[in-house]
Parts: sequence; structure tokens; C-alpha cells
Amino acid sequence: MAQSRQEIVAWVGGHVLPHEADVRAWLRRRGVAPDQIDDVVQEAYCRIAALDQVLHIGNGRSYFFQTARNIVLEQTRRARIVRIDSVTEIELSNIVDDEPSPERIAAGRRELQRVQNLIAGLPEKCRTIFELRRIDGVSQRDIAKILNVSENTVEAQAVRGLKLILKALSGDPAEPSAIGKYDERVRNRTRH
Repeated sequence: MAQSRQEIVAWVGGHVLPHEADVRAWLRRRGVAPDQIDDVVQEAYCRIAALDQVLHIGNGRSYFFQTARNIVLEQTRRARIVRIDSVTEIELSNIVDDEPSPERIAAGRRELQRVQNLIAGLPEKCRTIFELRRIDGVSQRDIAKILNVSENTVEAQAVRGLKLILKALSGDPAEPSAIGKYDERVRNRTRH
């Protein structure tokens, strides 16, 4: 149920207006330019007065501060957005390219190749399940049906594959057979 404009204006006068000096002081401390403080305060009054009702507001002072804070944040966000037609050609020529450097691209390709080699080095059953689950996104239940194994087996093999790859990645990057050596150590430990 909407309140009358007179009730809302009276509420603003009694619960918000008395705190204007504190909001202005807070805005100054926050580094808001003096010429913008008036705009922020005026906008806060407009927003509060435009509400359909104010019965839900428990503390007018807090609501006033929060409204002013939101306005400052909105202005800051808007100031960071620059219209492209307002930028001169000289400014456009100074824009830094966000594309990765050739060195970074090459390093990424090497790392991708390394991960692909590690996946290829997984034991056959583990690799098949890992690829179906992690790369192809096939559900655990569907993999179990396709391979005629239990869902627990699928889960265990997917986890095993991930652990082997992560362990190999944390080791020597020049060691291509890190998975095989790690997997062999794990199997030897479980036999004893």
C-alpha cells in the first residue's frame, strides 16, 4: 500500500533531513569533490522521496547514508565508462593491446600439449573415463552404462586420473613420463 506524498515528505523531513550535515561530512572524508556533494545529496533526497512508501525503513539516517553511498558508487562506475566517440584518434593509438604476447601464446600451447600428453599417459581405463567425464562432459551414470562398470568405479577412476595429472603437473615440467612413474609408485605402495 502506497503512502501519500505528504506522509513521505514529512517522514523525510523528520528522519532524513536532520542527518544532511553528517552525510555531507562523510562524503567530504570519502574524497567526493565539493561540487559533487550537492548533487549526491540532492539525488539521495529525490530517490528517497520517490519511494512509494517508507514504512519499511527502520533507520532514516542509515538509509540516507546507504543511498548516498550507492549514488557515489554509480557515479564512479559511470565515470569509468568512456564513450568511444569521445576518444580522439591519438588516445586510441595509445590503447594497450589486451591480446597475449607471442611468448605467452607459445607458453600456453606448450602447457596444453603437456596436459594432453599427461592425459594420453594415463592408464587406459582411467584415461577413457577421464576423457569421457572431464573433457566430453558425459555423466557418471552414462559412463558406467557405456563401459559396463559401476558408478563408483567411474568416480574413482576420474578422481585417480585428475590426481595423477595434478601430481605430474606439480612435478618437473620436462618430465614427460611423470604420470607413469607416479602411478607406478602408487601401485607399489598399495601392494605392500
